[in-house]
Amino acid sequence: MQRKGGQKAVGSTRVEAPVRVPAPAQVAALAKEVRPAVVPARPGGNVAAVSPEPRPAFAPLIEMNQGEAEHRHFPRAQLATRFEVWVDDEAGERRFEASLVSVNVSVSGAFLESTFYLPLSTVLGVRFALEPGAAPVEARAEIVREERGNGPEGRSGFGVRFLDFSGQTEVALARLFVGMRLRAFAEDYLKSQRARSLPNEVERVVDVLAAWELLKATSSVSDPWQG
Repeated sequence: MQRKGGQKAVGSTRVEAPVRVPAPAQVAALAKEVRPAVVPARPGGNVAAVSPEPRPAFAPLIEMNQGEAEHRHFPRAQLATRFEVWVDDEAGERRFEASLVSVNVSVSGAFLESTFYLPLSTVLGVRFALEPGAAPVEARAEIVREERGNGPEGRSGFGVRFLDFSGQTEVALARLFVGMRLRAFAEDYLKSQRARSLPNEVERVVDVLAAWELLKATSSVSDPWQG
């Protein structure tokens, strides 16, 4: 492993990167939508009260890919979340691990802030959560590019492309981008007379999926990842 400045690390190494504090504009955007916690009604018929402490909704800024190899044609979310990354040797022994923070994440990759660099094409294990308390996403990833502070945004780090995921955790990533659209579509479709006439939940799920695919095939917006 080559460190910035030419120093080399020997043996198993752990590197801890500082957490990047979100910009004030991003914090303000996250705080626009809140989910008030409802207090259950007390015995005796008292009306339920609303908690005075709202909780910010998880709503990262979504933007379309601008050509980075790790994002391909998928949109990306401006998301600063902790990534645990590691490299195992041929015997499966951990020979390197680090904790980094992402700049952005998509279904196919991420850009991680870093002051050290690994060779291009290095395969890493990665683990990260999309929001506090959420189940982690775990995958194998390949380093596809690096920036050393001389790019247009003056950032330092490297881009990774996800190769495969463990336990279908990639579904959590997909929901980050299309979950709201799918939920709105499903809720509306399930109110239809056809959906209510189906005999069980499995049939209703299959019908919703079929209706969603039909909408994609017949709509002027052919890309489900946009807008």
